[in-house]
Amino acid sequence: MKRRLLLGLFGVGVASPRLLLAQAARMPTVAVLYIGESEDEEAAAKPFFDAMARLGWIEGKTVTYDRHAGKGARPYVGTVASNAAGAAPDLIFATTTTLAIAVKKEDPARPMVFVTMLDPVAAGLVASLHKPGGNATGAYQTQGDAAQKRFALLKQAMPELKRVGAVFDRNGADYQARRALHEKAARASGIQLVAVEFTNFEAIAKIFAQYRRDGIRVVEMTPSFALTGRRREVAQLAERNEIALVAHRAEWADAGAILTYGVDIGENYRRAAALADRILKGAKPGTLPVELPKRLELVVNSRAALALGIALPKPLLKQANRVIS
Repeated sequence: MKRRLLLGLFGVGVASPRLLLAQAARMPTVAVLYIGESEDEEAAAKPFFDAMARLGWIEGKTVTYDRHAGKGARPYVGTVASNAAGAAPDLIFATTTTLAIAVKKEDPARPMVFVTMLDPVAAGLVASLHKPGGNATGAYQTQGDAAQKRFALLKQAMPELKRVGAVFDRNGADYQARRALHEKAARASGIQLVAVEFTNFEAIAKIFAQYRRDGIRVVEMTPSFALTGRRREVAQLAERNEIALVAHRAEWADAGAILTYGVDIGENYRRAAALADRILKGAKPGTLPVELPKRLELVVNSRAALALGIALPKPLLKQANRVIS
């Protein structure tokens, strides 16, 4: 009996290290939810992946990424969240408020990190910024006075400008407050804002055509899941109508907008990576305060401007954090 006991203990002693090695070898999976097509969003999310790599999370070696594309279509959001949660990842990274809300609705127990420009408390993602509670936390960066500064920069770029179009997503959670904020900001720079609302992406082509007939040369693309997710299509439609775009995120400048000023989304992604690192190492999302980055950035696409016959002044180019030429 003693011999059998010793053999049993020996067997446990041999098996335990193997079991530990097997557990250690298992790579955690992070589901990454994009607002648009993966090809477009991968470059925008590079700061997240780079920061994760610096923290030791190397794709294919220490972590697996499961990417899901939102295609810039609201009806598809629920499917994206369901597919991601259904695969039972260790963590979900939602790159927009809309996606984060869909994930929380689909699987509130799934650990999640988000980036958002909409108050996550008001959106129902967390109980408070300091003590999120639940299974979600992330990076929240407010626009602040970015809209007013953006119009001031636009006026610096085109001093003769009197009227600017602005497209608002009526399905946006805070579109009414956002519209009022933008109209006030435009007035402060002596600009008349010609605002148009839309509920489906197909309306954008007609909106641009009407702006062109009305002689409006510059149009602001305000925050919208549908517009940002399909920004390259929007930029192509604008180019056909000889319209210059301005916007709130650097990805729009990469797509063809002549000027963007707003939150540094790269900083948001880096903060999100730091949170993801802690969660993958065992921290509970609800105990990690929401990060509050404050950095804003100006990105200028002089190539797109010149294609439209707009020569951006050198003082503006010198102010830019990045110039696309």
